[in-house]
Amino acid sequence: MRARLAVVGGTGFDDPGLLGAPVAAERVVTRFGQVALSYYHVGGDPGAVVAFLPRHGAAHGVPPHRIDYRANFAALARAGVERIVATAAVGSLRATLAPGTLLIPDQVLDFTRSRPGTFYDEAVVHTDFTEPYCPQMREALLRAAGRQGLSVEPAGTYAVLEGPRYETAAEVRTLALLGGDVVGMTGMPEAILAREAGMCMAVVAVVTNLGAGIAQRELSHAEVGDVMARRRADVVRLMLEALTSLPEARACPCSRIRADGRPPVW
Repeated sequence: MRARLAVVGGTGFDDPGLLGAPVAAERVVTRFGQVALSYYHVGGDPGAVVAFLPRHGAAHGVPPHRIDYRANFAALARAGVERIVATAAVGSLRATLAPGTLLIPDQVLDFTRSRPGTFYDEAVVHTDFTEPYCPQMREALLRAAGRQGLSVEPAGTYAVLEGPRYETAAEVRTLALLGGDVVGMTGMPEAILAREAGMCMAVVAVVTNLGAGIAQRELSHAEVGDVMARRRADVVRLMLEALTSLPEARACPCSRIRADGRPPVW
């Protein structure tokens, strides 16, 4: 099946039932591996077709450092996806960003180290990454939030570490000094893979906890799950309205990235 729109669901958003009843499902074969996608009609009858990809697998069984990011994004590209909204559970690097805050990042700090970070292992291809997230997609999310009366942080820098451990207090202080606002484990290489494939991408980041040294207690995954559950309905509503309100024509740097005729690599 083909879909121009996609949702990548992270922690707390693994259940495809969040988008309703699927109309199709398939395993997409790429040169990096097979990926399960499910498809949904949203936004009315017949509505738009949205592909759903659970980042950590259907049972949330794949840790962040073992996710096959290239297979995931190659599968979305093979399915015809042009626009992606992803969720991210993140920690706050600033006491002013309290748990429960929704943030639409516009920049990235990448501190991952063991993940293949490009589709291009066998060619010299340099990709502009000045704006790591699609400005048109980000604007759609902000407009949708305004229509829904949702309070969101309109910009911020997403620092990405390897995981699966949480950060030290010293790392949190350092990331904040470098300009980071939130920290998580899955934002890269997703953003650059989307850009290399010519797909527009934006992220709805949910602040689930204060970072180490800011928080007055130890961090726990239970805390993350509780906050994600509390904001789940808001995030799903926001993502779907943004996706279905986008103009058909793409007007952004992401859509021009493959205009040089480079062959597909998936």
